[in-house]
Amino acid sequence: MRFLLTDEQREFTRALDGMLAASGTPTVVRAWAAGDTAPGRALWSRLAAAGVFALAVPERHGGVGPLPVELAVAFTELGRHAVPGPLVETVAAAAFLDRLDDEAAAAAWLPAIASGQSAVSFALLSPDAPYALDAATADGVFAVNGDTVRLAESAGAVQPSTDPARRLARPLGGAVLARGPAVTAAARYATHIARLTTAAQSLGVGRTLLAHTVDYVGQRTQFGAAIGSFQAVKHRLADTLIALEFAQPLVHSAALALAADDPSADREIAAAKVAAGEAAYGAARTALHLHGALGYTDELDLSLWIRKARPLRDAWGTPAVCRGRVLAGLAPTSELEPERASASASAQTES
Repeated sequence: MRFLLTDEQREFTRALDGMLAASGTPTVVRAWAAGDTAPGRALWSRLAAAGVFALAVPERHGGVGPLPVELAVAFTELGRHAVPGPLVETVAAAAFLDRLDDEAAAAAWLPAIASGQSAVSFALLSPDAPYALDAATADGVFAVNGDTVRLAESAGAVQPSTDPARRLARPLGGAVLARGPAVTAAARYATHIARLTTAAQSLGVGRTLLAHTVDYVGQRTQFGAAIGSFQAVKHRLADTLIALEFAQPLVHSAALALAADDPSADREIAAAKVAAGEAAYGAARTALHLHGALGYTDELDLSLWIRKARPLRDAWGTPAVCRGRVLAGLAPTSELEPERASASASAQTES
């Protein structure tokens, strides 16, 4: 497949890149990790003004979507700049509410999501996966358990994660919003959106890791020569680039399939999630290796990207779960067990 962005999509990418580059996202990430969400919420409002969250909200509720391709483009940039917060979970919640067939709930939440007034979280809960991202600070947490969805009222203590800015907490209590087959169907679509945008985020994280590592190996010297001139280093960087280059068209193809409601969308999204997640994780390992001891320091801004790669690889579908979706022919599409296994593995990894 040959995929080229339109002029409008390329301009959207450039605008997001410019805005985020001027936003000092490393400072925002560190504040978010420390529990200070004010800088992050200010950036959230700017993202909303740029139309990012409106891409997941239908026009009748103040959005312009759902537009999976544009979401993939946007989330690649969010990953490149390490933007913190429940970004994936908010657009997944928007997709869930759009498909839930509950007009009252949609009218109450979707306009606020599109405008950036509400940052929400969304989670598929199970006994082994009881956490939701940013449940302690989100304006609302949509917690799906079986065929029931609740709007959580409170959250427990923050659960430590590999990525300090990835603040997991247990959603507690809350009134039942809906139950039945409609919840299951809406959760399945929301999972597709979550996997796609997580894959795009991973792709962006990998791109930044590679770019900074290439710059660094051109400056660091050993034996009087830049280490970037060593054949082994060149091979390592080339392998990282190839993995990212192979992942990008898979992400775009998955977005196109989802936009067209193609029956293959589930399989393509799972394949994109595996490829992008593994590519970003490989880029993190390469960056850590080639930066030497410097790569282990919290003071290095690049550590903010290095520590994101592993949680993103496992969130919303571990590599094993996503490969299973591809290889098994997606037979159990009427059930959510694979998604619950994904959430469980993700929670265990991040803990």
